[in-house]
Amino acid sequence: MSNIQIGLNKKVRRAYGIDEIALVPGERTLDYNLTDPSWSIGKIKREVPIIASAMDSVVDVKAAVELSKLGSLGVLNMEGIQTRYENPKEVLSEIASVGKEEFVTLMQKIYKEPIKLDLIHKRVNEIKINGGIAALSGTPQAAIKFKKALIDSKPDLFFLQGTVVSTKHLGVNGQESLNIKELCDSLDIPVIAGNCVTYEVAKLLMEAGVSGLMVGIGPGAACTSRGVLGIGIPQATAIADCSYARDEYFKETGKYVPIIADGGIITGGDICKCIACGSDAVMIGSPIARASSAPGQGFHWGMATPSPILPRGTRIKVGSTGSLERIIKGPAILDDGTHNLLGAIRTSMSTLGAQNIKEMQNVEIVIAPSLLSEGKVYQKAQQLGMGK
Repeated sequence: MSNIQIGLNKKVRRAYGIDEIALVPGERTLDYNLTDPSWSIGKIKREVPIIASAMDSVVDVKAAVELSKLGSLGVLNMEGIQTRYENPKEVLSEIASVGKEEFVTLMQKIYKEPIKLDLIHKRVNEIKINGGIAALSGTPQAAIKFKKALIDSKPDLFFLQGTVVSTKHLGVNGQESLNIKELCDSLDIPVIAGNCVTYEVAKLLMEAGVSGLMVGIGPGAACTSRGVLGIGIPQATAIADCSYARDEYFKETGKYVPIIADGGIITGGDICKCIACGSDAVMIGSPIARASSAPGQGFHWGMATPSPILPRGTRIKVGSTGSLERIIKGPAILDDGTHNLLGAIRTSMSTLGAQNIKEMQNVEIVIAPSLLSEGKVYQKAQQLGMGK
């Protein structure tokens, strides 16, 4: 790709977001029933290539269990309200009721409550005894501090998650640093790491032994990292670069490390475009936060919102549009692509002639910045469908 010069001594390359691309139908179509969007992470196979984000407004024990039974997956935040409070519903109601001006300070106060090791064990056990897949998420700092509790609680999956995760971190002298390879070896369960957006870091994380890789920095609906830090790469380019690292690593080692697109994904069409760019699954927050049973009670907030020093998230009102099953598997009662996400994926695969995820990753893509606005004058004017 040719570089663009933005100054006498600075060249850059163009990167593309999901809204700027479109998928091109090929020479064949398929019957809907021939499509198979299933994928695997470690030894766990899932029918639905969707993971619910480890956000307190999205996943609690009940949601994790229901998502598992729907063929999807929900990740519980190991550093969230569920592990700080014995009865989190009261705290969640307080978050939903406070005004915009008081929100950040309230969040900082709520998240000052210490994480309780017994609650980590309890939440994992509650998910498992109710028939769910227990997936936990923690920052690198939490992985160091609560490593024993993490091992003892025996979750099925661990998501090592930060705004940016790398294999090389320069720390202050005397401070313990996280060795991702040692973590992967010691946990004896699949470790999914992220987030990253470049080929080089993706390859290094795979070489360190991760079982999955989350891709995306800053595109989330409630995330403000791009505004606060100025960091990020548009999702289409980030996914394509990291999935290329996955394919190269597979050629070299025979080990396949799935790519999970994380952030900025709202509709079924967004999911389809992420898969076409190379992802094996997606992680979504705000679409799941709209479930009538979601712990956020119609609100959604970013994971870095409670930071006591530099908050990098906000609370957005997403409302409630239906059951979790309606959002994941339908039937849809909305026409904007936010209901029956699995149906959207399978219909797109059918139309594009892609029988499985790997074939979907190979469909043709074009640059199409007008895709979402072309011919949609009435929808936009009347705030209907794609004009909402």
